[in-house]
Amino acid sequence: MTDRKFQPVNIAVLTISDSRTLAEDRSGDILVDRLAVAGHVLVERTIVKDERDLIAAQLRSWSSEPGIDVILSTGGTGLTGRDVTPEAMSDVVEKDIPGFGELFRMISFQKIKTSTIQSRACAGVVNGTYIFALPGSPGACKDAWDEILIHQLDIRCKPCNFIEMLPRLTEHL
Repeated sequence: MTDRKFQPVNIAVLTISDSRTLAEDRSGDILVDRLAVAGHVLVERTIVKDERDLIAAQLRSWSSEPGIDVILSTGGTGLTGRDVTPEAMSDVVEKDIPGFGELFRMISFQKIKTSTIQSRACAGVVNGTYIFALPGSPGACKDAWDEILIHQLDIRCKPCNFIEMLPRLTEHL
């Protein structure tokens, strides 16, 4: 950390599920709780079905909102026929962040060993908004937040972080 002043970011949480409601969304709750404790702002939260077009539409909608800096999604990153979050991300994302998924799986390997290979956690940027697609399990959400996101979404993290790059994400526009 450094002597920089903390800069809260505006975050939307998207749960992808055919069966969960907000009352039963433990993974979404974990993300909401952790981002609040870290000092960030929850600006939106919703659940959408495991449908590629619905997921992509929600990501497009939120990424076009100037008041949303980061989208955290949980669910739909596995290998079953209903898991289509990475495909929806590919429909939307302008730039991939491959290191996020690689690092997530490295961290996850420490806990679930080779089962981590079944995760297709991924990240990217669209319209100057970061999007992180996390697995739907509470443990995976904890690992992603506690080991990666809490640091990369904090401008005080050195040598570099996602937040210091946030103003430059739309330079191509």
